[in-house]
Amino acid sequence: MVHIWNDPSEVPADFGPSVVTFGNFDGVHRGHQQVLSQLIRIARLNHARTVAITFDPHPAQVHRPESAPELIMGLEDKLVALGEVGLDAVLVMKYSLELASLTPEEFVADILVGRLKASHVVIGHDARFGRGNSGDLSTMQGLGKKLGFEVLVISEFGSEGFPVHRDPHEDPQEQQNDDAGKDRRCSSTWVREALREGDVATAAAVLGRPHRMRGEVVHGAARGRDLGFPTANLGPQASGYIPADGIYAGWLVDQAGTRWPAAISVGSNPTFGGVSRQVEAHVIDRPEEAVEDFDLYGQTVVVEFVVRLRGMVAYRGPEALVDQMRLDVVQTHEILFAP
Repeated sequence: MVHIWNDPSEVPADFGPSVVTFGNFDGVHRGHQQVLSQLIRIARLNHARTVAITFDPHPAQVHRPESAPELIMGLEDKLVALGEVGLDAVLVMKYSLELASLTPEEFVADILVGRLKASHVVIGHDARFGRGNSGDLSTMQGLGKKLGFEVLVISEFGSEGFPVHRDPHEDPQEQQNDDAGKDRRCSSTWVREALREGDVATAAAVLGRPHRMRGEVVHGAARGRDLGFPTANLGPQASGYIPADGIYAGWLVDQAGTRWPAAISVGSNPTFGGVSRQVEAHVIDRPEEAVEDFDLYGQTVVVEFVVRLRGMVAYRGPEALVDQMRLDVVQTHEILFAP
């Protein structure tokens, strides 16, 4: 079981030695996972513990909130994903201007060495840390010699099998000549691009799991129930990147951990003149005895997106919408239960 610490003061005094890395890890995608797997391998060879330091909120939300990226996942899901990798511990550091003011040496000496007893620090070639991002790989290597830890450089990889996305208007010959045969590196940016386009299948391939949102089920306009398709509506405080408007096949995981197949709607309900975006999941294939008693209001649920079925369309009336929803349910079942 992974230990979660929300402040360096919570780290036990006898913890260590440890192999440590740090970063935002938004999405905990396949690139992150492979780096962390290497960290675990190194720790086992050196009889050490494994620790990832992550920051909350995202530094960009503190320094430039107007242009900060929309996060792929909330903190709770990030911690779940980091735990699934097999780490011994995760230190969540509250990111603030005060933390950002620490010099590279203060951050390393106080946190990595002083609290975590780092014997090895794993970072990337382009890592930056400390006040004004003044620390880099060379800085860390110098601090390692001074403070007695080894620095290991591991690049994020995990792009094998993922073709580079090309501009469709680019000349085919130019495409062939430009980095022919190379794959695109897994990144949080790539996941956001895919979700922005509604391409949840590509997002899942880069993440290594379906994209998830988490939130409390709240009361909506009850239009779905009136049409015979009751939905669980995620509240406005739900975490996770909202993919492009449309209808998706996916899963709803309730508070008890039960996974229900679901047709998921993302959008503003244009048939009824809606303006605010909502995420709603209609659970399909419920057993007969659960139909009447199926009440998720107030529960915190997870919605997983598997495949986008279609875009959001404004139909001429409820009858046409209901006909399409029936087709969506059939297609959802076929996709989720395909042999």
